[in-house]
Amino acid sequence: MVFFTSDLHLGHRNIIQLCNRPFSSIDEMDQRFIEKWNEKVTDADTVYILGDLMFRNGKPPEEYLRQLRGKKHLIIGNHDRAWIKKCDLSFWFESTSNLLYTTDGKHQLTLCHYPMMSWPHMVRCYMVHGHIHTNTDAKYWPLIQKNPLMLNAGVDINNFEPVTFDEMVENNNRHKPISNRDEEKGERLNQRQIEKKEIPHES
Repeated sequence: MVFFTSDLHLGHRNIIQLCNRPFSSIDEMDQRFIEKWNEKVTDADTVYILGDLMFRNGKPPEEYLRQLRGKKHLIIGNHDRAWIKKCDLSFWFESTSNLLYTTDGKHQLTLCHYPMMSWPHMVRCYMVHGHIHTNTDAKYWPLIQKNPLMLNAGVDINNFEPVTFDEMVENNNRHKPISNRDEEKGERLNQRQIEKKEIPHES
């Protein structure tokens, strides 16, 4: 099987608070992520990691990598720059790249840590990304939200585990409507503010 994941931030203590993850310590988070990974992935499976696998980790990278099953492909993220210099990537990964065009056998895929607004064959090819976690505040979010071909592989919207393509689609579809409701609430609030400004003040 083929799995996708991103933005685990193994070893990164502050990510628990920054992303409101339901863990009391970095050791608990790391252990749970590894357990959930290995509950789904076998050594015969392929896993595409779309960046930020670790960050500010006190443990050697190999201590994490040797525990993670599967044939791993790393798409390098902004927080991978330090740890990838400390281990033999060719030993642990089938491939490492900044950008990868591939297929899972059914779908054409462009894989990048960062969400791209344009990519090859974008009318039929999926843009799978990470980086943004659950953030919906960026100005480009409406473009991602409205495009069914843009899929976030990040663990924060994918139950903290590697996911199949179909699972990733389902989780993204569940995440995007939540943002739609937030957007509608914001529009109603803005409308009330406009109406309030239009009410003439009594002198």
